[in-house]
Amino acid sequence: MDPIALTAAVGADLLGDGRPETLWLGIGTLLMLIGTFYFIVKGWGVTDKEAREYYSITILVPGIASAAYLSMFFGIGLTEVQVGSEMLDIYYARYADWLFTTPLLLLDLALLAKVDRVSIGTLVGVDALMIVTGLVGALSHTPLARYTWWLFSTICMIVVLYFLATSLRAAAKERGPEVASTFNTLTALVLVLWTAYPILWIIGTEGAGVVGLGIETLLFMVLDVTAKVGFGFILLRSRAILGDTEAPEPSAGAEASAAD
Repeated sequence: MDPIALTAAVGADLLGDGRPETLWLGIGTLLMLIGTFYFIVKGWGVTDKEAREYYSITILVPGIASAAYLSMFFGIGLTEVQVGSEMLDIYYARYADWLFTTPLLLLDLALLAKVDRVSIGTLVGVDALMIVTGLVGALSHTPLARYTWWLFSTICMIVVLYFLATSLRAAAKERGPEVASTFNTLTALVLVLWTAYPILWIIGTEGAGVVGLGIETLLFMVLDVTAKVGFGFILLRSRAILGDTEAPEPSAGAEASAAD
């Protein structure tokens, strides 16, 4: 037996519910909670107004995800969908998580780039469409409908990623090297991880079924933790989140000129 599948099976037996994915959902819950409390502690004494906005948004991301993972751990947010003669287990709570957390991640990037509200609204709107169409695909009863909605969702994702890599990247570059460096690092992380989601969907139980539910859940958990906690860790360690609130120290010559 595959070592990963064996570990999941042993974990399921220990937890007593027979679901091979339960172990990974439990680990995901724990990691999201650790990330949430770490960000809370790290931001506890922050007084800078702009930095506090980033902390508030970034704390919410793993906080919401931990609630979603805990619900899936207890078997809530799980339904069965019949596709042909096969019954598929679908965790719709995962889509509820993404519907809230992915716009928050994009909001962090939009604030970093300081783009206008129209750009933010467009970005969040297309992102929400991406998640909703992915959910519709997961709940569809025929392969044709499922793959059609998957394609729709993937196109929306490509639009979001293109927007990040072009318009927002250009706006972030104008704010200076510190902001540009942080934005580019976070955008690269999002580009890689978000691209992996539709690939996993299409090879997982909701698509072609190449990988089983246990391994699929493990891989989604790794992607989620990295995309949420890893993202927040990089962002909140950067001085770029202070934006323009920290004015540069005046030089000695400037002070002397001012004194004269």
